[in-house]
Amino acid sequence: MVRDAGGAAGLRMGIDVGSTSVDAVLVDATGAVVAQAKIAATTELRSCIDAAVTALLADGSIDPVAVRSASLGTARTSDAITSRTGLRRVAVLRIGAPLTTALPPLVTWPARLRSAVDAGTAVVAGGCEFDGTRIAPLDERAVAEFAAAAARRAEAVAITSVFSPVDPTDELRATAIVADVLGDVPVSASHEIGSMGLLERENATVLNAALSGGVAASAEALRSVVLRHGLDAECYLAQNDGTLRSLAYSSRFPIMLIGSGPANSMRGGAHGSGLTDAVVVDVGGSRTAVGRLVDGFPEESSTPYTVSGVVTSLRLPDLIVVPVGGGALRDSLCCGGDIPTLVDAAVADGRMECGTTAVPDHGRPELAARLATADQLLMEAVDRIGLGAHGLPVVVVGGGGGIAPAAFPGGAQVVRPPHGEVANAVGAAIAPVGGSAERICAGRPDLRSAAVEALRAEAVDRAVQAGAAPDSVQVTRIEEVPLAYLRDPAVRIRVRAVGPPLTPPLPIPERGVL
Repeated sequence: MVRDAGGAAGLRMGIDVGSTSVDAVLVDATGAVVAQAKIAATTELRSCIDAAVTALLADGSIDPVAVRSASLGTARTSDAITSRTGLRRVAVLRIGAPLTTALPPLVTWPARLRSAVDAGTAVVAGGCEFDGTRIAPLDERAVAEFAAAAARRAEAVAITSVFSPVDPTDELRATAIVADVLGDVPVSASHEIGSMGLLERENATVLNAALSGGVAASAEALRSVVLRHGLDAECYLAQNDGTLRSLAYSSRFPIMLIGSGPANSMRGGAHGSGLTDAVVVDVGGSRTAVGRLVDGFPEESSTPYTVSGVVTSLRLPDLIVVPVGGGALRDSLCCGGDIPTLVDAAVADGRMECGTTAVPDHGRPELAARLATADQLLMEAVDRIGLGAHGLPVVVVGGGGGIAPAAFPGGAQVVRPPHGEVANAVGAAIAPVGGSAERICAGRPDLRSAAVEALRAEAVDRAVQAGAAPDSVQVTRIEEVPLAYLRDPAVRIRVRAVGPPLTPPLPIPERGVL
C-alpha cells in the first residue's frame, strides 16, 4: 500500500540545482521534511531535475499524486551571463532625448558581453522628469523605425524611459508599437524590472531580455520532468527575494532568478531553525554566502548590484561571498578520493564525520592551516554582515556546513537546523508566491497615502498573477524611502505581498482505495 504522506493538503517539492550538487526535498502541509535527496550535479539541467525527482520517489513510500507543487531554484541563470552562453541578442530602446544622449545604451558594459548581446540601440524623444513633467512627446515614428530595424537582427527588445517608475506611459506605448511590428518577440520594459537610476535600470532590463530564452528552457525542463513522473503539480521558479513565481510569470522576468540560490538557503535556514532574524552562513562546495534574515526574508542590498561587470538596480540579497567551500565529497581523501579538501580538514579536526577513509597524518598540518584560514574568512564575513546588530544567532546550512567553526565572534548562538544540508531545497519548497509594486510619488501626505493604497492593490494583483492563491494573499511589507536633494519632496514606495501557491485540488480517491 502506498502511503499518502501529504495528507489532505498534499506535498510541496523543492529542488535547487547548484554548481556541484542538486538538492531536493518534499515537505508536508506542516512544513516537515518527509523525504530528501542530494546528488551530484551534471551540466544538463533537465537531467539534474529528473535525477533529483527520481531519488525522492525511489523508495515507494510517497504517493506521486500527493505532490501538488514543484519549485525550482538554479544558479544557471547567472552562469549564462558569466559564460555568455544562451543569451538572446537584444535591441535596446531608450526614451529620453534630448536629455540622455551623453552616455548611450550599453556604453558601460564589458566589451565581450556587449558583443554577445547587442543587436542595435536607439535613443528617441520622450520621457518625464521625477515629478512627472514631460520632457518631450514620445517620438512614435522613431520607435516604429527602431522596431523595423530590429526585426532584422534582434531576438528580444529592452525599452527604458526616463523616470518610468514615476510614469510608465511612454514605455507602455512604445511596447505596443514594437509588438505591432515584431509580433511575439519578447519585450522587457524597465518600469517592471528596476528602480531609480537610468543606466542601472536600463542595464537590468537588457539583461532580462537577454535571459528570456534561457529561463524558458529552465521552465520547460521542470515541467517536462514533472509530467514524466506523472505528477499533477503546479510548477514555480524561485526568485531572488525568497518567493516563487509561476513559470509563465518567471519567463517574463528571468533577471529575478539571479540570486535565488542564496535566498532559498536563507529561507530554508529560517524555516528549519524557527528564527526570523539571524545571520545565515551557507557553505557550499566552492564558496560560502553569508547574509542576514530580517522578518524571515533575506535582507536586500541597498547598493547597486553588479552582474559580470554590469551595474544594475536589482534588489538582491545583501551577501558577502568568500572562497570557502567543502569541495566535492567524491574527491575528498576521507571518501576515497585523492584531493585534500576542507571536509578532510574538518574531519581531521574532529568537527564532523564523513567517509570511511582516515585522513593521513602527514597531511594534517597543512589541512589545519587551511581550516584556520577558512575560519578567519567566515568569522570576518559574519561580523561584517551583522554589523549594527550584535548578538544575532548564526544559522549554518549547506552541504559543507560541517566545516564551519562551532563559535563566532561575540558569542552568538550557532544553530545547525535539521536538514540544513539541503536548506536551499527546503527554502524553495516552503516559499510563498510573491508580488511587489514600486512607485515614486510626491511627498504630500494625501498623495502618499493614495499611492500606498494603489500599490497595495497592485502588489496583491501581481502576487495572484504570479500564482498565489487569491483568497490568501497578504501585504507583508511597505517601504517608504524619502528621496534627497530634490526641490520638491518625493518618496519611493515599495509594497510586497505574498500568499501560498495555487495548487490543483487533490483527486477524490475511489471508494475502498487507500
